[in-house]
Amino acid sequence: MFRNVRIASFLVPLAVAGVLAGNVPAAQATTQGPACRGEGVDASARIRYRADIVIHAPLSRIFRLQTRVEQWPDWQKPVLSSKRLDRGPLRAGSSWRWTTPAPATTMHITSTLRRLKHDACLLWSGPAVGEGVRIDQGVHLWTFTKVKGGVRVHTEETWTGDQVEADVATSTKLLGAGLEAWLRDLKAAAESR
Repeated sequence: MFRNVRIASFLVPLAVAGVLAGNVPAAQATTQGPACRGEGVDASARIRYRADIVIHAPLSRIFRLQTRVEQWPDWQKPVLSSKRLDRGPLRAGSSWRWTTPAPATTMHITSTLRRLKHDACLLWSGPAVGEGVRIDQGVHLWTFTKVKGGVRVHTEETWTGDQVEADVATSTKLLGAGLEAWLRDLKAAAESR
């Protein structure tokens, strides 16, 4: 169990929002598993989770929902706000700031897109900080593959940092719950439009 119950109470909303944090050096982020333009999640991270879902909607709609980051609050309840920090099409180097609630604080996340291949994959990272809590490093990967009747959406994320590594099993469980919820929300939004 977490040594500090307060830390655990902060991680639940972060997991639900699918928060990741940190800038992982490219050498650490390269993986033999799924990747986006040769880069994947942090292969050395102790906290990681992978999930997949098939969405019965056009690939272009699914990818648009995921890449119009400023519209995330429209279809994801755990995202309170999201604002692009640059202009133009989303591209490697684009950043956005978004927020999600946590008990007694709001988490502020600044994400930077590291890799993008249109209608195929996304990879981003960035710090997640609230009063008394921080996920130090992490990376979030999404891949999109056409399959019969829809699109297989794969996501995986890694977290590192003293607070989350104080209880790897609980942090992994919370991260998993967040990614599963994100996939369900993406499926519901894509299939209802």
